[in-house]
Amino acid sequence: MKTLGIYFHVPFCGKKCPYCDFYSTAYNRSSAEAYVDAVIRNIQHFSDRAANVDTVYFGGGTPSLLTAEQISRILDSAAANFNIESDAEITLEANPNTLTPEKLLALRHSGVNRLSIGVQSMLDDELAVLGRSHSAERAKRAVLSAADAGFGNISCDLMIALPEQTPEKLTQSIERLTALPIQHISAYILKIEDGTPFAQSGVEKSLPDEEMTAQLYLHTVKLLGEYGFMQYEVSNFAKEGFHSRHNCRYWKCEDYLGIGPAAHSCYKGKRTAVPDDLGSFISSDFQQSIVTDDSPCSFEEQAMLRLRLTEGLDLRRFPQQRPDVEKQIPPLEKAGYVRFDGNVVSLTPQGFLVSNSVIERLVF
Repeated sequence: MKTLGIYFHVPFCGKKCPYCDFYSTAYNRSSAEAYVDAVIRNIQHFSDRAANVDTVYFGGGTPSLLTAEQISRILDSAAANFNIESDAEITLEANPNTLTPEKLLALRHSGVNRLSIGVQSMLDDELAVLGRSHSAERAKRAVLSAADAGFGNISCDLMIALPEQTPEKLTQSIERLTALPIQHISAYILKIEDGTPFAQSGVEKSLPDEEMTAQLYLHTVKLLGEYGFMQYEVSNFAKEGFHSRHNCRYWKCEDYLGIGPAAHSCYKGKRTAVPDDLGSFISSDFQQSIVTDDSPCSFEEQAMLRLRLTEGLDLRRFPQQRPDVEKQIPPLEKAGYVRFDGNVVSLTPQGFLVSNSVIERLVF
């Protein structure tokens, strides 16, 4: 049975991180309340009681800047307009500074059952370089408080290949993070995006070179595996049974409805995007969406997305394209970039490091 995911883009931030190029705007109470009202109008606009929703995701921005009562109102409206399954995964991205024991209990009561906490590093000097406003101790307290509040599904973000980062410093950060009661880690290589303060500051000159970046990534994969966090996607690692069900929708070309400024959807046979304009989103009866693809999930797109997963691409599902793909496998397998069991081709950690070129060779 096909299911649906719902994504809410919460565009507020207390402070813009210098490496971030996601759409966000300054938080204030009145804008946040107007945003919540607009979200609820959109939920009602898209209402479909026949749609079985098994994942809900609040991303941003900093969704945890919203009050627990506002999150609860949004989830109550979603439950009134869609069939939210009883075991649905409901994730909220959170900044450690916004999480108090009281708020965590209220969020748990609202229906949120998974947290994605933006830790980024467990070393204060690295957090300072990243422009983060929390300390490693604050991040630790946030995770422990979340576990105390009853959250049994906690993810933490970790950034790697930071300026001046060494394998020893990365090991220290990973050891401190994996000692906490968490079940999932998203580990991202720091990339300098155009238009960000980092791009204009020259910080790129202090980043590890390509060889060191590869060493840090492979070290992360190995060390997280030793601590029980198995890689299931290019940048994602989880204890058994705790992969992100919502994010897997994206990589498997499954339907999701995005609500909010800058939100994207793959819904009812089309890919659409909402303009990144909070004012327009708030003032409109319902969000205006631009069609970005009117026939998504081609073989090329499905292959590109599924090859991000360690489970890989099952060629039995694509008999027409299989011969062409199989021709490309032997040299990539010999180079250590892919594995092939006769039916399923998947990338190795070394292959993930150069995934764009490997996938282009296999698919295009």
